[in-house]
Formats: sequence, C-alpha cells, structure tokens
Amino acid sequence: MSYSDSHLRAILERTRTIALVGVSANPVRPSHFVARYLGLKGYRVIPVNPGLAGQELLGETVHASLSDVPDEVEMVDIFRRSEAVPPIVEEALARWPDLQTIWMQIGVVHQAAAARAGARGVDVIMDLCPKMEYQRLWGELSRGGINTGRLSSKL
Repeated sequence: MSYSDSHLRAILERTRTIALVGVSANPVRPSHFVARYLGLKGYRVIPVNPGLAGQELLGETVHASLSDVPDEVEMVDIFRRSEAVPPIVEEALARWPDLQTIWMQIGVVHQAAAARAGARGVDVIMDLCPKMEYQRLWGELSRGGINTGRLSSKL
C-alpha cells in the first residue's frame, strides 16, 4: 500500500468531521491522543465506543455505533483490529451514502472491506495514522526531532 502525499493531503484538507471508532477515554491511549490532536487542528471528532456511549469525551458525546451518530461525517477513522473492520465499513456505508473516506489506523488492514468501500467511490487508507500524516505533511514532526525529509524554516 502506497499513497501519494498529494492524495493524503487532499483527504486531510477536504475533511471537516471524523467519526473515530474505538476511541478510548484513557489519555495515554493512541486513539485518545489522536482524537485530541485532530480536534486541536480544527477537525470535529465524533467519538464512537459502545463502552463509553453517552459519556462526554473531548467536548463530544460518545456514541455506541456509527448508526447512532446524528451528524454527517466525511471520514470514518478505525481504531479496531483488522477482523473488526468489515461490519464497521458496512455500517458506515449504510449510514452515510456520501462518505468520502475510510481510514484504518496503523496495523489495521482489510483488503475485502477496502474493496467494498472503494467500489462505492470511497477513498480508503490503510495502515496509516491521520495524525502522523498531518504532522508529516505539514512539517510538524521535525519539531519532535524526526527527520521528515522536508526542508523548512518554520519553528
């Protein structure tokens, strides 16, 4: 799997609202700090986790499932094991006919579910993190001492 920087940037630029499936209330869990970071970057992140349904997390009500999310989203970000992906993708496709992106986090890959979403015209990204890609594409990783291969005079 390889995605061009221009493709990833286009997805991140067009997206405004993200349903994040598998979010944790524990601030040291990756799903929590990804949700927090994306929120700080101006995205609306709607948390989805049946174990936390009804609670408030990062200023949003947590929903039990994608079907319970009352608002439109452009992206569904999946923080679940690969074997859990197919029903999540099916639910997302049923809930939002105009869904633009299914994003599977690092280590999450499901080719059949990706093909199903792709056949509906949905962009699918697998085995990447939108937070890390945002940081890489906008030159923020270099602040953490990571060589991004990009030259910048920004501090």
